[in-house]
Amino acid sequence: MIRTINKLLILAAAALSGAACGEQAGAPAAADRAAAIVAEIHNPASKKVLVASHRGDWRNYPENSIPAIESVIRMGVDIMELDLKLTKDSVLVLCHDHTIDRTTNGKGRVRDITYDSIRRCKLRRAHNVITDSLRMPTLREALEACKDRIVVNVDQGYEYYDLVLAVTEELGVTEQILIKGKRAPGVVAAKFAEHPRNMMYMPIIDILKPQGKALFAEYREEGIVPLAYEICWDRPAPEVETCMREVVAGGSKLWVNSLWASLCGGLDDDRAFEGNPAAVYGKLVDMGATMIQTDRPELLISYLRARGLHD
Repeated sequence: MIRTINKLLILAAAALSGAACGEQAGAPAAADRAAAIVAEIHNPASKKVLVASHRGDWRNYPENSIPAIESVIRMGVDIMELDLKLTKDSVLVLCHDHTIDRTTNGKGRVRDITYDSIRRCKLRRAHNVITDSLRMPTLREALEACKDRIVVNVDQGYEYYDLVLAVTEELGVTEQILIKGKRAPGVVAAKFAEHPRNMMYMPIIDILKPQGKALFAEYREEGIVPLAYEICWDRPAPEVETCMREVVAGGSKLWVNSLWASLCGGLDDDRAFEGNPAAVYGKLVDMGATMIQTDRPELLISYLRARGLHD
């Protein structure tokens, strides 16, 4: 099974590298933008830093909504991070929480409510104001908006892998999806082996926690080279930077989260916003990060462009 996941990763990389070689030089056309971003994910030698927006532009629109997706695409964001839940009648919808209480004017657990009932609820903005007409989108609606335009990172959703893959295959966006989790490599390999084609997969490593250290060691000992690792840490420590050096030297991209201090040892978005972005984002880049998930995509992109690290 371990050989299976390695083979899948190698074949995917080879196919995308071939596609990238056939592209014309210069900025990609709109229809090719997602493919160009995917090619970057498959290129560990690239110095470009890819920007992932956490739940879309939730500062201006409801989180995980279609307008929030459209906004970050206009900003130039590379990756839209979203979360999934399954309704009572088996419809995948974009929702972070187990309930709809915080994000809509409705109440209840997603798994206990039909999609039609959820659709009757109005989404809330971040400051709790109920919108006039926005509704919780389905995964299908979100992927239709993202197709060919932006890579999609499914955060909460690996448990629905087969259902997600069925939708991505029908829409022709499977290669555009990056799903992640904390599963052992053998578990991921077994799931991949069930399908002729798969989404990209990224392991999440909480490197200062025993389970995270063990998972990272398992990938290393098995000789598996994921496309990227997501590394999380809640405080500065020598083993954090050691891990990052091993990730980069091993041929994987390094994904970090600047969302809040406990995910990045204090190198978070609010610190960048309130102080010096170079002291935060610059440090993450210097640590080897080439994929950064943020709650302040405009600020991060502005900093990266000034350094020549983003289009």
